[in-house]
Amino acid sequence: MILDLYAGAGGWDEAARQLGLTTVGLEIWHDACVTAVRAGHPRIRCDIATYPTAPFTGRVTGLIASPPCQAWSMAGKRTGEQDKPRVHALVNAYAAGSNEPGDGWADPRSHHAAQPVRWIRDLRPDWVCLEQVPPVLDLWRHIGDVLRGWGYSVWVGVLNAADYGVPQTRQRAILIASRVRPAAMPPSTHEQRPPDNALFGARRPWVSMAEALGWDTDTTAVSNYGTSGDPANRGIRTSGQPAATITSKAGRTKLVNGAQDNATVRGLDEPAGTIYCSRPGNLRWAIGRADLCQWTNGDDTRRVAVTEAAILQSFPADYPWHGTKTNQFLQVGNAVPPGLAAAVIAQAAGLPATHHTLAA
Repeated sequence: MILDLYAGAGGWDEAARQLGLTTVGLEIWHDACVTAVRAGHPRIRCDIATYPTAPFTGRVTGLIASPPCQAWSMAGKRTGEQDKPRVHALVNAYAAGSNEPGDGWADPRSHHAAQPVRWIRDLRPDWVCLEQVPPVLDLWRHIGDVLRGWGYSVWVGVLNAADYGVPQTRQRAILIASRVRPAAMPPSTHEQRPPDNALFGARRPWVSMAEALGWDTDTTAVSNYGTSGDPANRGIRTSGQPAATITSKAGRTKLVNGAQDNATVRGLDEPAGTIYCSRPGNLRWAIGRADLCQWTNGDDTRRVAVTEAAILQSFPADYPWHGTKTNQFLQVGNAVPPGLAAAVIAQAAGLPATHHTLAA
């Protein structure tokens, strides 16, 4: 069994499925659980900080965990920084046998970053994958030291999702540990500017948003409808259909990620910035100017669709998101990109690099 803690809507599960592996996910968020189950990924709805590990004893070969990142994310208030010394202390307490997270946290989500230690301590899986935002890297290093004391080989570092075929430059702190093989950084498959003269082992270029979405940016023609007449589906291509096209009459199409003045802006010929989707409309297409809040396509205007945001996270276009539009966007933004996760799991589980399928 592969156990997926804080499993969300299924980013790790989708990656595992690409590799021919199956997972059981633990998650407390109802809408994310429904999404995952509809996609074929089992869920146990529970609070991971208090759920017993005993039912899984002797059954877990791999353990994955992506604790909530909101306490640490640069896109949030970062109240977790106030709790960091206590989280480090909790890592040591769990390693020594404690089961209590304590209370009085500045951010009630902070202690979850230490929870994987309790589960690894009790279950001793063959391999472990942890994922979080880069500010948690020092905590992953601390946990890595604990795991080395338990006989694990450990690699800790920051990976860029674009280097693994995801049309997004999301950077994440990753821990890979194994009791049965040396842990190492997953070999990248893509790079921003591959050299023209590479003879062997050449990587592919980063995947652009236009490529991932199936959009042709070299024409001024406009295809207003993709799979149906529903405006929410306009511009979305499905297999067997011609690519939708974006008008360039008003200027270059860009993705604006955030409402603040310093929001990340990327052209369609680039990967997206980090998709964090805190609310509908947080992601928007702009023609020509970064301050134009909506994508203009002929006479139509609309913000980025959930399906588009999910594709930029390397999810399948038909992934069955559940809940309100706000909750769907949150599920997309909180998920691990399956393209990145596949590379991490393959490395941890000792699967050949050619076994898994990344975004093309």
